[in-house]
Amino acid sequence: MTVRVGVLGATGAVGQRLIQLLDPHPDFEIAALTASESSAGKSYRDAAKWRVEAPIPDDVADITVGATTPDAVPDDVDLIFSSLPSSIGAEVEPEFCEAGYVVSSNSSNGRMDEDVPLTIPEVNADHVDLIEVQRDERGWDGALLKNPNCSTITMVPPLAALDRAFDLTDVRVSTLQAVSGAGYSGVSSMEIIDNAIPHIGGEEQKMETESRKLLGSFDGAEVELNDMDVAASCNRIATLDGHLENVWTDTADDVTVEEAEDAMASVTGIDLPSSPERLITVFEEPDRPQPRLDRNVEDGMGVAVGGFRETTDGVQFNCLAHNTMRGAAGASVLNGELLAQRGYI
Repeated sequence: MTVRVGVLGATGAVGQRLIQLLDPHPDFEIAALTASESSAGKSYRDAAKWRVEAPIPDDVADITVGATTPDAVPDDVDLIFSSLPSSIGAEVEPEFCEAGYVVSSNSSNGRMDEDVPLTIPEVNADHVDLIEVQRDERGWDGALLKNPNCSTITMVPPLAALDRAFDLTDVRVSTLQAVSGAGYSGVSSMEIIDNAIPHIGGEEQKMETESRKLLGSFDGAEVELNDMDVAASCNRIATLDGHLENVWTDTADDVTVEEAEDAMASVTGIDLPSSPERLITVFEEPDRPQPRLDRNVEDGMGVAVGGFRETTDGVQFNCLAHNTMRGAAGASVLNGELLAQRGYI
């Protein structure tokens, strides 16, 4: 069955990536696009300053962009993808849910709300059933599902593999994040060229809290956060795409480099169209992964790891993922596939 979908914030960086992924999708059909008031009423071709390396899909270019309100989206749209700024998403997304739409959102608002599922389908697909609690508590016919922050989603799949096998107790992470994570106008060339910026507002807190929710346990009524301690330091560097992260872990059970690599290499994808066959690619080379070489592993939907070293209480490693594919648009599409598979749309 073809699922008719809409995209909120369709002209932005993540919105364009969503269209790139949704247009050829085997199960989804783009039926509605929304953006700001200045774009509403224009063709998508005229409203979007298209920056994706592939051309605008012909069947999307002539769609008329609507306002970002439930009234502007056809009733027969089954699923909404949201890439709105969080300040707008916090107001608009609940309105769509109240109107009966199911929303798969990349926006940061609401991720830590107790009744909002935050999912990486290969890690915690069962958390999606928190929607039942959400609907009971909020009286919605629709639903709201979130994917995590782009830096969080890079480290959590490797952490999940370690936690299952060796019981994580402490995680420390330092990130080297690409400029595309800030959007097209987020970091000026004068700020970032010949420079690194050792602060990304709110990013540390997102990594420290979202990772514990993703690796928490769901008992059918609520998510109990994982009790590991997480500390993050986030840095912007002059790469275009691909967040590279240096991760130090402590585990309750002893772990060697070989055991950690085997635990991660054994993680496979799941039965969803956008889930890669191999979720985590392990590099033996000490200087991999690298953003330019490895951000497109598994068509941008995989996580690359390498640089393993044993530490006193665990292992240290480096991980990398494409921040606008696996970390944003691709994550939302994958969550939409999970919603369809579980019968929520």
